[in-house]
Amino acid sequence: MNRDMERHKEFSRRALILGAGKIAVFGTLALRLAYLQIFEQKKFQTLSDKNRISLRLLPAQRGEIMDRFGAPLAVNRQDFRALLVPEQADDVEDTLARLARLIPISEDEKEEIMVEIDQHRPFSPVLVKENLSWDDMAKVEINLPDLAGVSMAEGQMRSYPLGAATAHIIGYVGRVSKAELTDDPVMSIPGYRIGKTGVEKKYEETLRGEAGQIQAEVNVVGREIRELTHTEGRKGHRLTLTLDSDLQMQCQEYIARQASAAAVVMDVHTGEVYALCSHPSFNPNVFSSGIPADLWEGLLADPTNPLTNKAVAGQYPPGSTFKMVTAMAGLESGAINASTHVNCPGYYMLGDNKFHCWKSGGHGTVDIVTALRESCDTFFYETGKRSGIDAISKMAHRMGLGDKLDFDVPGEGAGLVPDRDWKQKRYKQKWQQGETIVAAIGQGYMLATPLQLATMTARLVNGGKAVKPLLVRSVEEEGSKIPEWPALGFRKPYLDLIQKGMNAVVNDPRGTGHGSCITQEPYSMGGKTGTAQVRRITLAQREAGIKNESLPWKFRHHALFVGYGPVENPAYAAAVIVEHGVGGAMAAAPIARDILLAAQKRDPRRIRTVDAAETAKPAGEKKP
Repeated sequence: MNRDMERHKEFSRRALILGAGKIAVFGTLALRLAYLQIFEQKKFQTLSDKNRISLRLLPAQRGEIMDRFGAPLAVNRQDFRALLVPEQADDVEDTLARLARLIPISEDEKEEIMVEIDQHRPFSPVLVKENLSWDDMAKVEINLPDLAGVSMAEGQMRSYPLGAATAHIIGYVGRVSKAELTDDPVMSIPGYRIGKTGVEKKYEETLRGEAGQIQAEVNVVGREIRELTHTEGRKGHRLTLTLDSDLQMQCQEYIARQASAAAVVMDVHTGEVYALCSHPSFNPNVFSSGIPADLWEGLLADPTNPLTNKAVAGQYPPGSTFKMVTAMAGLESGAINASTHVNCPGYYMLGDNKFHCWKSGGHGTVDIVTALRESCDTFFYETGKRSGIDAISKMAHRMGLGDKLDFDVPGEGAGLVPDRDWKQKRYKQKWQQGETIVAAIGQGYMLATPLQLATMTARLVNGGKAVKPLLVRSVEEEGSKIPEWPALGFRKPYLDLIQKGMNAVVNDPRGTGHGSCITQEPYSMGGKTGTAQVRRITLAQREAGIKNESLPWKFRHHALFVGYGPVENPAYAAAVIVEHGVGGAMAAAPIARDILLAAQKRDPRRIRTVDAAETAKPAGEKKP
């Protein structure tokens, strides 16, 4: 009896434990189900919707780029595109052949289309042809009944009204490459384009805007059944640049007189860049629609480098245009003063080494103004020796040379201003005094961009303010924001002395640039000629009658000119480089004269009296 009772108790205990375990398991499952169905409902509903709702992004309309007066530099134009859904076509190759009779489709393009079809699902539309005209679109639309699977879509194509004249500044857009893909899903849109160069690249995110989207119901294999919602994107911001498009086109025409050249015009007080040109150039509209391979290869092979923005990225020895820096270094360091005179016999001796002046007969005894006027190398050799390379280097950096200027166009060159530490780090060698002599006239290791030379000139004639070049005037409707440029601490008598010499270069009959002076009243300019040696002509070659002009084009010296205008109240600074030109006075100076004259005639700050009733207009607010 007792044994039976014990067995009953043991059974009851086991049943209780087993039942409790079952209750615990089912209770846990019930709680989990309740949690998933009540608290996680929205999450799983979203996951379920994703199985049946497809989200498709719509690229936003790209922001326009305008000049300072509102003239268009980069806009969007209507673009028609032909699409093909492969599964809807009875015979894809036959359909493409039929379509090619209506719109231009090359055999290479057909091959690319077939490759793309193989890489996508058969129900996904493939881009067949874009940048079609209204007439092309109409032809296809009329024949759609005979073109199974073909449809037409409307989009936007980037257009550059001034073409080659602004190609290096504005840049162009192109299809996204694998290397350019980011986390932004809009990048994966077929045929999507982003800025590749210039302002288009620098301000890509500003110009891009925000993508819209389409929500569509799809079946289990992803085929779209119907559209549920359609949300338009937000257009990109409009950029207003400091450029004057008319002056830009004029400058581009002026430098096109040469095989390869660049020019910059900027406001000496605000830093606003009115024109920035590089020649030869290219048509950016071709890049936007897809450049042919043969044209691209031709541009790459061109020895004049049409794809390079020489005004910003070109780095050249500044030659004699650097002599104002050497003069300022000498004045500031006390190595020379306004009364310093140096005798020039046509050469300069440093120990047993002879450094030639460009004028073999010499300039006689010259002071700083005369030396600038006639570009006497000997005076600046002596000034460089007295000042030392470190003083010259520090002055060059203060003038805006040797460092990037944070300009709004990618690819800016930093140039090079050497000193003792630089040579020790670069070559593990000590600086030699002969190298100072050469650097004093802008040769040797010294390199500068035309943009830097224009900045240097602006700082010399604006009272010594640390102005920097500006290109973007405003974004959308924001007001213009011109910084208050700090003073560089130059003494006014020194600046006046340098400016007097630059005035004499152009307006004194003995000046090296006098042949290019402005004779039209009331306009005027001052400046400095320069020649940058590309390959040294030896004494033996000189004696044999070999001159710069007789060398092959790629070995000829570069011609430079920096200038400002008007003389009495400087408003504009300009820099011109002619690659492998004849000389500063003969090649670059006439171009600079024409540019500065055109700039002064278009001066937006000039108070104009049209009639007795007209009042003065604020600076830069009305196109003359």
